[in-house]
Amino acid sequence: MLLEGKNALVTGGSQGIGAAASLELASEGANVCLTYRKHEAEAIKYAEEIQAMGRKALAVQCDIASFSDAENVVKAAVEAFGSLHILVNNAGMNWDGVSWKMTEEQWDRVLEVNLKGYFNFTRHVAPLFKEQKYGKIINVTSINGLRGKFGQTNYSASKAGIIGFTKALAKELGAFDVTVNAVAPGLIETAMLKESEARDKIIDMAMAESALKRVGQPEDLAYLVSFLASDKAKHITGEVIKVDGGQYI
Repeated sequence: MLLEGKNALVTGGSQGIGAAASLELASEGANVCLTYRKHEAEAIKYAEEIQAMGRKALAVQCDIASFSDAENVVKAAVEAFGSLHILVNNAGMNWDGVSWKMTEEQWDRVLEVNLKGYFNFTRHVAPLFKEQKYGKIINVTSINGLRGKFGQTNYSASKAGIIGFTKALAKELGAFDVTVNAVAPGLIETAMLKESEARDKIIDMAMAESALKRVGQPEDLAYLVSFLASDKAKHITGEVIKVDGGQYI
């Protein structure tokens, strides 16, 4: 197993990419602390699945946009596991609207969650990783942070910010044997997509762009997250890796 003896923290681990990443990390040997904001039952279910694998698991409610909530989650994870080695910044949101109609609240909340939320958790694990001279940080961004998307200036800006954040952080922490990378999904079949009234239209648009002509699954991201969290990726840092079935090209 790639991650035997390692301890991970995954934000937004109660559904979608975060849930898949949490289960994949555990399958490779890691203990996992996963966060949730609203989906308590799902978070508990995934924590129980991780425990059934013989790993330790912790599900903690928080608002990732809260600096103090992030601090409390990190403290809880360290207390439960004894240390932390892996941070997966995944939790995020979208609140779409064209720029000429977007409200200040729409802009602020998306940036606060998607960008500041990543800083909040990183700020509290970075000193631990620096001191132990070991750590893996994986940030979930989006191909729309690389190219932009109509109706998503707030979301695209936040995801582009994560890319810059990832590269700067990789430079700051590299001397302490801490790697920082980003994964950039295209369209992924999450609960949000399944529940969308525009699901078919969204899929058709993505398929028109896709080289592989398939909708990505959360596991497609989880496998890459697990690899980047392992020592097989010890010489990879500051990278943004697309997982989009060729949608970007």
